[in-house]
Formats: sequence, C-alpha cells, structure tokens
Amino acid sequence: MLLVLDVGNTNTVLGVYERSPGAPAGKHDRLRAHWRVTTVRNQTVDEYGVLFRNLFAMEHMEAATVRGIIISSVVPPLDSTLRQVCEKYFETTPLFVEPGVKTGMPVRYENPAEVGADRIVNGVAAFEKFGGPCVVVDFGTATTFDVISAKGEYLGGVITPGIGISAEALFQRTARLQRVDIRKPAQVIGTTTVGSMQSGLFYGYLGLVDGILERLIAELGTGTKIVATGGLAGLFGASSKYISAVDDLLTLEGLRIVYERNTQAPVKSRRNST
Repeated sequence: MLLVLDVGNTNTVLGVYERSPGAPAGKHDRLRAHWRVTTVRNQTVDEYGVLFRNLFAMEHMEAATVRGIIISSVVPPLDSTLRQVCEKYFETTPLFVEPGVKTGMPVRYENPAEVGADRIVNGVAAFEKFGGPCVVVDFGTATTFDVISAKGEYLGGVITPGIGISAEALFQRTARLQRVDIRKPAQVIGTTTVGSMQSGLFYGYLGLVDGILERLIAELGTGTKIVATGGLAGLFGASSKYISAVDDLLTLEGLRIVYERNTQAPVKSRRNST
C-alpha cells in the first residue's frame, strides 16, 4: 500500500492507496482510507507515530503493509520529524515533493523553488483529471489560486488570506464581536450580530473568490475549468459562479500520481533489504 501525506499549516491530510486486483504492478488505484488531523508542530516522533498507527488500526490495517510513502509539506520544521516517523513506525524512507522530484509539470514561476509542494501536486492532479487550462482554488489556511496552462504547465497564481484568518482577525481586533461558525447564512441581511458577521464573512469572501476567478478566466479564456479543494471547498463551491467541480481529495490524488511518476516499484523499505 501507498501512504500519502499532505502537511498544511492547519491540518494534515493522510490517505492510503492500494492496488486493485488486476491493476498493473506499482499502480495504486484505490483509495482505501483517508483522514484529516490537526498539524501540531511540537509533537514528537513517537506521538505522531502512535497517532498514525491508531488511525490504521481504526480501519483494520497494518503499518507493515505500507511499502511506499510520499509527503508534501509546507511546514519545514516538521519534515525531519515526519521522516523519522516513517522510518521508525513504517520502516520506509519517504519521498518528499521537493526540487528534483519528477512531477511531469513544467513550472514557469520565476523561482520554481518558491512554489509550495501542495500547489504543484494540486496542479498535477487537476490537469490529469480535468485537462487545461484550469485553475485550482485551495481553501486552506491561505486560499491559493493555481493556474495550469492548456499544455500542462504551472503558470503561477494568487495567494490570499484564508477565511479562517479573516474571521480570527475580526474577533481579535474587535472588543464586542465573538467567534462565529463560518457558514452560509439564510439571508444576506443579518438581523443579529452573529448573523451579520456570518453574512459578511461568507459573502465577502465569496466575492473575493469570484472576483479573482473572473479576472483569471479573462486572461486564460472562457474554456478554463475551475476546481476547488480544501476544507471549505464544498461550502464556497456550491455558491460560486465559476467553480465547476469540488474535489476534497485532489491533493491526495496528486501525491499518488507524483509518486508513481518517480518510481515504478514502491520505495524500498528496510524490512525488505535484509
């Protein structure tokens, strides 16, 4: 089986892929399980190891069945910890999505090393699934808009503060306003303080998303496909004028694709080397 991890600033998403009967060797075409957990920067190797193995146990899976691991991370301080987790608890050396890893996607950024691994992985999966040109809107701690050309090139994009950051700033900077759930209100005009805040957050952020997408489509052409992913993709995808598809597991699929482009056989583990 193949373990894929997308390590974000707020959440870490894990997925386990396996090979269906009859699938080619080295092909992991079935998502067996997936989880979303909080990213904790100060957790130890053993704490992460226990967490991951408990998740496996909940799905009646054994860590020993994992033969390959790939990680995209935007939290560099955790990279060393996760590498040790993989080696200690899965006895497998992980593949990190970083410069030098084959993605099959040319990067047209002025400095390709600046592009977050998750953004490239999202682009790979979106182009594989939807073709190009396309835009991936990833609703994470930051909301990113990643642009893929008709030729499958990563052109660049837009980065904005995530709605969670906006909501937290509103709470922290105002003495009488409270934290509220981020959701679509029943009407735009709020008749309570909570309702007014929810309306401002939701419709204000929806306007930001659609405003940026309108300008990106104007540059790329009317045939541009828009796909949303991330924790709040479903909430905004249902109301956006331009988002045509929502795929919560897009990043996991991109990791699977990148892994298979880098190795036809699973990453060799220590348990098989003796």
